[in-house]
Amino acid sequence: MMKAADRLDAINRVVGQTVRWLALLLLAVQFAIVLLRYVFGIGAIWADEIVLYTHASLFMLASGYTLLMDRHVRVDIFYAKWSPRGRALLDLAGHMLLLMPTLAVIAWWSFPAIRNSWAIREGAISVGGLPFSYLLKSLTLAFCLLLAIQGLALILRDLARLTVQRDERQGNA
Repeated sequence: MMKAADRLDAINRVVGQTVRWLALLLLAVQFAIVLLRYVFGIGAIWADEIVLYTHASLFMLASGYTLLMDRHVRVDIFYAKWSPRGRALLDLAGHMLLLMPTLAVIAWWSFPAIRNSWAIREGAISVGGLPFSYLLKSLTLAFCLLLAIQGLALILRDLARLTVQRDERQGNA
């Protein structure tokens, strides 16, 4: 189970380590926009949309990596005080009953709009903007896929933790 989880982790590790460079691009483009607008009086809607696309890409594609690195938001009221078995059970329940169904619903309900957007090669959000709205919308499915991959890896790890803990309690380890 752990080898399969490691392989799944590797997908989000590569994606996360690649898309994190978008933060630098985002900063550079936003700086250039501010400089052009306020120093030279030049504005371009397409440049503003580069910021939008970069920001969306960064956060949507890095979500699985964020979950992998355990940097997601966690409301930790009781969790830290629970036993390792209790934490593993709660994690397993959260991943199976909350994360995975939520991702399935998001993918299911967004797919028709994304399919339609691709069918017409939906253009710019604003006049003068980037003509790739269909790509921007596709990030929703990429988000769902990458988080589902990481969710599956976490489920495998949760099951492995519970199996090891059960074996240790029974004296089989």
